[in-house]
Amino acid sequence: MPSLTPRPEPYPPEIAGMLERYPRGPDGRLLSLFRVFAQSARFLGGRGPANLLDAASPLSLRERELVILRVTARARCSYEWGVHVAAFAQRAGLTATQITATAQRDASADCWEPQEILLLRCVDALCDGADLPAELKAPFQDHWSLAQQLEITALCGTYQTIAMVANLAALAPEPGAPVLPDSGSGFEAVRG
Repeated sequence: MPSLTPRPEPYPPEIAGMLERYPRGPDGRLLSLFRVFAQSARFLGGRGPANLLDAASPLSLRERELVILRVTARARCSYEWGVHVAAFAQRAGLTATQITATAQRDASADCWEPQEILLLRCVDALCDGADLPAELKAPFQDHWSLAQQLEITALCGTYQTIAMVANLAALAPEPGAPVLPDSGSGFEAVRG
């Protein structure tokens, strides 16, 4: 029975052409996740995650990475959490304490600014129920523009999908990427 795994080279020309547009790791190697995407030309061609990582995002790099780290930590996806910590956390200005706090159940840790606590709580609500309760909806709408609200929502959905793919494919961490802390997170493991 076939299982999701990174597709080995050589790639068919159509797949190879699509993979050329995907980002590479610091060593120039195509990330394992994108090689899993290569199992489906339709999935690979959508470039969903890559489209959300460009400079045209209406969110700051810090906001975008907080959303991604929170979603992937909640899904217990060490692979994608580690990729983003390694690639973006320093540029986003996240401290070691804040990086660890993205994997903690309590979104109101002392290391966050009030608007970051709001963002993390909104991510939690969107992941839990695909909606925001009234006490979060008004502040969410007041703090972020419509384009930013859509981007936050799209990041939550996209990175839940990415976490599912990476977890199902049992991807090992990329070289140099940290692993998600296993103790004290308070999030239930998705797989047993």
